[in-house]
Amino acid sequence: MKIKNVKVIVTNPGRNYVTVKIETDEGIYGVGDATLNGRELAVAKTIEEYLAPIIMDKNPDNIEHIWQYIYRGAYWRGGPVFMTALAGIDMALWDIKGKKAGLPVYSLLGGKCRNKALCYTHVSGQSFEEVKDNALEKIEAGYKALRVQVSIPGLDGTYGTVADDAKELPFVEKWDSKPYLKTIPKLFEYLKKEVDDDIHLIHDSHERLTVSEAKKLADELEKFNLLFLEDLIKPENKDGFKFIKNSTSVPLAMGELFNSRWDAISLIKEQLIDYIRCDVSHIGGITEAKKIAHLAETFHIKTAWHGPADISPIAHMANLHLDFSIPNFGIQELAEFPKEVAEVFSGRPEFKDGYLKISDKPGLGCDIDEEMAEKFSYEKAYLPVAERLDGSVHDW
Repeated sequence: MKIKNVKVIVTNPGRNYVTVKIETDEGIYGVGDATLNGRELAVAKTIEEYLAPIIMDKNPDNIEHIWQYIYRGAYWRGGPVFMTALAGIDMALWDIKGKKAGLPVYSLLGGKCRNKALCYTHVSGQSFEEVKDNALEKIEAGYKALRVQVSIPGLDGTYGTVADDAKELPFVEKWDSKPYLKTIPKLFEYLKKEVDDDIHLIHDSHERLTVSEAKKLADELEKFNLLFLEDLIKPENKDGFKFIKNSTSVPLAMGELFNSRWDAISLIKEQLIDYIRCDVSHIGGITEAKKIAHLAETFHIKTAWHGPADISPIAHMANLHLDFSIPNFGIQELAEFPKEVAEVFSGRPEFKDGYLKISDKPGLGCDIDEEMAEKFSYEKAYLPVAERLDGSVHDW
């Protein structure tokens, strides 16, 4: 079998997605997700102009070799654009391998370690009461774990409570840590009185805090028994986790901005986090994610792969095949897609009673309708930018 064609399909069924479709001379094809929110066309061009030509006529069965050939052969390696492009190709190759074998990808990764995968979804609101009402609605729908965010008084826009893409120029959020650190503990104090104690709660700081601020927040949230605190400090400051981890018992999660196992290795090896939550679409795909999961397993760290709405159902299915096949799975993020997504993509994780199930379809179990994809044209969109009250730039 040989690779005979590589298509890059950019579509916008409610938001932008980039899909890689690899076709072979035996009529079998595979699909992968290569979506990088706010930089979609950069990834698409990287695949079309640089990566597709060099994998033509290669045997798609040799996934590891092709991965290494693309990653190391370029000399200029890494970064979110390149690793997202590589991830899309990698997922498509695993899809082909599964279809060729007549087996789901999880079977090729070693088979099932579990029959269902615990998941969490997002809950937010402009007020504590709105967060509570939305949380109770999700609990009624069957969710057993929720990531909760609330609008911070006095700030224009708060992460997790407003739309995260803008069509013309980036939406500018205002940020100040003082009201944030005052508000979030009060939110959890309120929710613990309103939400059943069996529900797992999570909060995402989105890499915005200093080490001292992160320690303060963790200290004040310790009594609320969170499942984990997510992305407290910026990814460049990995050493900061030494000070945080040694001063709190709150489980910590990190990794959605990582692009390779080397980004994660010090946090894992020194056991400074409890959950590694890379985005499989941004670290080189299933091949790299499996290696990170094995590394984390060695140090008793669980996975919580990034699962936002800005990666397509193909990536969510890749997450799930990993979730089912690794022993150190922790929990899976599951965001809600725009309704138009179902018109373009078939196959997605099946939710029931707080857990995700997976089908036994060969490959990833997901596909794209190219004719429908053409009906939803790409629209340039930006992620927000955060500014401090004095106008200087902060991490979003």
